[in-house]
Amino acid sequence: MHQSRGRDRRPARRTPSEPAQQLGFRLTALGADVVLVGFFSAKRKDFQALMASAAAELSARGARVVAQMVQRRGVSDGGALKMGLPYSSRTLLSYGKVREVAQACEQANAEAVVFVASLTARQRRTLTGMLGCPVVSLADILAGD
Repeated sequence: MHQSRGRDRRPARRTPSEPAQQLGFRLTALGADVVLVGFFSAKRKDFQALMASAAAELSARGARVVAQMVQRRGVSDGGALKMGLPYSSRTLLSYGKVREVAQACEQANAEAVVFVASLTARQRRTLTGMLGCPVVSLADILAGD
């Protein structure tokens, strides 16, 4: 006789091993080298000012911005309808941009990557694994003060 598949047969959902607050990178050491990454819609014309402001905030907290990368959404044909959406729900960026950020981290020997946009816990974990260094959003750093 066929046995029904009940809820008790599904694997349990994994819970994060660390609380969300411990995932954030702390700029404790003066002079920490960081890569600053921005994700902006093509409708945002002031993205350069936002990047400069973020770099100034990080410098005021003792970090050195060694590289800046920007991913813009909706610049190409066909992207205008999806401007508000991330390229990837896992990484926020396109795969090619993630590779560029990884290369910049490796070349500059960066200690962390700071995103101007807010990130989910899943995006932080995925990007940390892909880039090989802690990934945090600027909002997390500002909230930690």
